[in-house]
Amino acid sequence: MSASDQGRGKRRADAQRNRERILQAARDLVREPGELKLNAVAKACGIGQGTLYRHFATREDLLAEVYRREVEELVAEAPRLLATHRPLDALAAWFDRVAAYARVKRDIFAAVEAATWQDLTAHSLGPIGEALELLLAAGRSAGSVRADAEARDVIVLISWLSRLDDTELDARAPRLLSILVDGLRTPRP
Repeated sequence: MSASDQGRGKRRADAQRNRERILQAARDLVREPGELKLNAVAKACGIGQGTLYRHFATREDLLAEVYRREVEELVAEAPRLLATHRPLDALAAWFDRVAAYARVKRDIFAAVEAATWQDLTAHSLGPIGEALELLLAAGRSAGSVRADAEARDVIVLISWLSRLDDTELDARAPRLLSILVDGLRTPRP
């Protein structure tokens, strides 16, 4: 490998690390009161604004990517949980992850314009529904999830999570999601 190839590889790795730091800082800062400022994100990362703008031209671009990443992580969690847990336990653990997703969704949707959040919602419902259906189907096959449980029904039930403030989400989400898991169990004769 030539020195110039090594230099490009190092720059790409640095750029990827900067992008990850930007996304994490934005995810953390969007929870704070007031409008998310790009200069605050750059400062939190210890990078210049030019570097931030090379990755994300607008605040909406940055927030949309934070949301997309959150959806990807939520969706990817379903098969990982099924690999290590019984189906109903995997579903319950996934619901814990849904509560964290709901907090990020609420904060991002509050920070972006209506057209942006409608577009984000349209692109996330399919993958989230598919991940949920994977969990439900495994539970139905194992006999632990009721046969009539549908992903869309569960999505409607969990959609309220993104409407709760942090205090109520922390206090109620675990209990309410546990009630939902109990309601999804196969009825015992």
